[in-house]
Amino acid sequence: MNDWLTKILENPSLRLMGHGQRLDDRNLGLGWLYYGLTRALRAKTVVVIGSYRGFAPLVFARALADNLENGTVYFIDPSFVNDFWKNPQAVQTYFASFGSDNIRHFLMTTQQFIGTQMCQSLRSVDIVFVDGYHSEEQARFDYQAFRERLAPNGLVQFHDSIHAMTSQIYGANRSYEHRVKEFIETLKQDRALQVFDLPYAQGVTLVRRAEIGATPPGP
Repeated sequence: MNDWLTKILENPSLRLMGHGQRLDDRNLGLGWLYYGLTRALRAKTVVVIGSYRGFAPLVFARALADNLENGTVYFIDPSFVNDFWKNPQAVQTYFASFGSDNIRHFLMTTQQFIGTQMCQSLRSVDIVFVDGYHSEEQARFDYQAFRERLAPNGLVQFHDSIHAMTSQIYGANRSYEHRVKEFIETLKQDRALQVFDLPYAQGVTLVRRAEIGATPPGP
C-alpha cells in the first residue's frame, strides 16, 4: 500500500483538482474517504463521472481490488479538457502502470453513456462519483441518470460541491461557473435523502437514501 501511495502522489497531475492530496506524508486527502467507503460497503460497482488525470478512478479501483468482490470502476469522461483520455490503448496502459486493471473507460458524456447496452446492464451501482461538468444542470442529470440504479446501501458523492466558482479548465474563452452547490441545496430539501457536506479541500457531498430500500427520490 505504501508503495502504491508513493507512486500515485509522486505524479504531480494526481495531486491536483482539489482532493487535498499531499506527497510529504503520503496523504490521499479526500481520497481516503473514497477508499474507505468503498471498502466499508464491500462495493462491487463504482461509476466515476469525470476525472482530470484519474485520481478518483484509481483510488476507487484500488479499494475494489483490496476487497473480495472483484469489482469494476466504470469511468465516464469524454476528454473535453484535452486529448488525455482519447487513446484507448494509452488509457489502459496508464491505469495499468498503477496496478489497476479493473477500470473500464467510456469516452463519452453521461448523456451518451445512458443510451449504451453497458449502462442498461448496470442494475445495482454501489457508488456514483460525480466530478464531470460542474453546472447545476449537469450535476442534476448525472444524479438522475443513476439514482434508480443505486444499490439499497448505495450512495452518490459530488465533488466540488461546497463553493460556487469560475473555472477555466476548458480554456479562458470557455470559462463557466461551478454550480454543483446549487443542486446540492435542492437535494437538501428532500427529506427522503440524507445529504452530508464535507468542506475539506474543494469539498465533497454524500447523498444516500434516508431509508434503506426506499425508492430513490430526487428532483
